[in-house]
Amino acid sequence: MKKKVLTAVLAAAMVMSMAGCGSTKDTTSTAGNTVSTDAQTESAAETTDGTEAASGATYKVGIVQYVDDASLNQIEAAIEAELDKKGEELGVTFDYGDYTFNGQADSTTLNQIATELVADNVDVIIPIATPAAMIMQNATEDNQIPVVFSAVSDPESAGLVAGNDAPGANITGTSDALDTDAVFDLMFAADPDIKSVGLLYDKSQDSAKKPIEEAKAYLEGKGVEVVEKTGTTNDEISNAADALAAAGVDAVFTPTDNTVMTAELAIYEKFIDAGIPHYTGADSFALNGAFLGYGVNYEDLGTATADMVVDILVNGKNPAETPVQTLSNGIATVNTETAEALGIDYSVFSDMCEGVVETQTAEEFE
Repeated sequence: MKKKVLTAVLAAAMVMSMAGCGSTKDTTSTAGNTVSTDAQTESAAETTDGTEAASGATYKVGIVQYVDDASLNQIEAAIEAELDKKGEELGVTFDYGDYTFNGQADSTTLNQIATELVADNVDVIIPIATPAAMIMQNATEDNQIPVVFSAVSDPESAGLVAGNDAPGANITGTSDALDTDAVFDLMFAADPDIKSVGLLYDKSQDSAKKPIEEAKAYLEGKGVEVVEKTGTTNDEISNAADALAAAGVDAVFTPTDNTVMTAELAIYEKFIDAGIPHYTGADSFALNGAFLGYGVNYEDLGTATADMVVDILVNGKNPAETPVQTLSNGIATVNTETAEALGIDYSVFSDMCEGVVETQTAEEFE
């Protein structure tokens, strides 16, 4: 089912409220987590860790995407595909179709989605991206519904967990933490004579804070001028890109920033016209026209997130004892059209990364 937005959230709440009286399902508790099961079809099935799960059980899985962009869409698709695969293997159903929503980068919408998912008594919530994860965490502090986040760049600084090995009482997940220095190593390998670098990001995005601090430290260590431009909307990001082009910076860096990601298709040609390569913290930026995206494979990240959900719901794992997973992020994705337009030879990257992936400008991954 296609992702639903707020109006669908409210409509779904009304429908489920009316339909609840005729339900044939009861609830049982597994390792502190409420699990929805069909009492008439319950039987034992072997799980991946040797424990027994209820064959025919149905688990209600809430998926909350922060905003539409290529990376987050890729994560959601991978989560759903893996849940379908594991459900078939284990003889259970992960019902996400009725509980999948998109917050459209609006905190009011995200809070109302959280309220509806709690009212629906879902068995787990999977928020995708930091702002969604923070709101879902707040909504589950009292009820302790498990939260398994995906694509949170710095879960500790965001206050989601005490540390990667010490998750919160009901929260864990996967991180797309960025190796900022590695991005700049690529930048200076391609052009050792860089004198000024623009930093383009949304100052309200928690995911941007740490890599921007790391970027400043790296550049100051090289004696390179730093030009910061920020924005919180597409129009502001577009204006910030114009300002960086006017400033004549030699390159631009953006971390894993969802606001800039949603604006990339509208700004990448500005940088090409100005002869400025845009180095970024996710492969989706390159798909949307930026010269380079560096980071994790988001399909793998989504799959790993779904596997953690299965361990918690089916295998009875405790979120508080499940370490946050940080995937290797040594993949450089280069937009070959942009590279050609800028005249950049990126062959040097092959010895500096786990892999170099080539892409061309499009809206979504195929």
